[in-house]
Amino acid sequence: MSIQKLSIADFSYQLPDEKIARYPLEKRDESKLLEYKNGSITDYHFHQLPQLLEKDSLLVYNNTKVIHARLLFQKTSGAQIEIFCLEPFNFDYKMAFHSKDQSVWNCMIGNKKKWKGEILERSVIIGSETITLKASLQENSQQNNSVAFTWNNPNVSFGEILFHAGLLPIPPYLKREAEEKDEEVYQTYFAKMEGSVAAPTAGLHFTPQVIQKLKEGSVRTEELTLHVGAGTFLPVKASQMGDHEMHKESVIITRDAVQNLYNSLKSNKPLIAVGTTSMRSLESLFWHGVNVLNQQSAFGNMQVTQWQAYEMKDVADPIHVFKHLLDGMQKENLTEISGETQIMIGPGYSFKLVNGLVTNFHQPNSTLLLLVAALVGSNWKEIYDHALNNNYRFLSFGDSSLLWRN
Repeated sequence: MSIQKLSIADFSYQLPDEKIARYPLEKRDESKLLEYKNGSITDYHFHQLPQLLEKDSLLVYNNTKVIHARLLFQKTSGAQIEIFCLEPFNFDYKMAFHSKDQSVWNCMIGNKKKWKGEILERSVIIGSETITLKASLQENSQQNNSVAFTWNNPNVSFGEILFHAGLLPIPPYLKREAEEKDEEVYQTYFAKMEGSVAAPTAGLHFTPQVIQKLKEGSVRTEELTLHVGAGTFLPVKASQMGDHEMHKESVIITRDAVQNLYNSLKSNKPLIAVGTTSMRSLESLFWHGVNVLNQQSAFGNMQVTQWQAYEMKDVADPIHVFKHLLDGMQKENLTEISGETQIMIGPGYSFKLVNGLVTNFHQPNSTLLLLVAALVGSNWKEIYDHALNNNYRFLSFGDSSLLWRN
């Protein structure tokens, strides 16, 4: 059966509310860790991860950082409008954050029916300065809302505006408002590239101590960037996967990272993705390389569509694909590959790069659960049953798993 005909109802389970972790553990690496390998399940704690990885494995994490994406405006009538900045209108994050006159974003709008198109204003205090921030609705439809932000101080960037005026967008299923401590605990140890509206939560368990143990065990690490979009919160509403439109997300992978991935492939060493975002980025990189080989994409410009992986036949060997990418990047003096991916990974997907996945326990009826099922097959049910019956904590602040590909 093709992935388009898969029923989302087959990827559901009962998640009791009390199993959802509302807050993280005080010590991140004390969370539970479920390892699934060769059909067997074993319970550990996350600080034991380094001993489960063989020497010279490559662990790839997402270095994205969650931004203060929620902006609240109050109309003169008293109505409150929430503007949730999803991604820059042109997907150029650097330009959007560094701009000092105007920044246009694709947004979700709360209490939208109360915004009749008038310019919204609010004050933002940055140091000793009070700045007026204005929001203008540029495009207004059921699917798309673009908002232009302007402000009256040319010495201040939009990144600074967001930091001081915005609120951290913790997941809605936590059923609570963001708290001061979330500024620290809802960011990974690796976070540095601003742009996400949700944390790549598999990375929340890592601590300096775990990183040090990985080094001592000769486990290598590499980083990439995928800016997580709000689509990660959305359950699949279509009955069949073919009717679900996957959200696009921005990806950046450096030439050094591509080189390290190539070296791992050549030496046949395990490649482990930290989180579904890293998994999607890595597999997208392969399909971008195929597009380049087929002269359908430029070396530095990734554009991976939702169903590409299922439509292409007789694709090239990954080592050949990565060698071609590296040669082209060197020839064109490119330091990174950037662009967008819309890749859908579900049962029937043939993994090209990744051997294992570090990930949390995901919502029922989600594309994240489909990705897990693609990796471990129907055993995802056994894994999730084990977690539910053994006091594992679920979702963003919950416990972790190390899943090896079947």
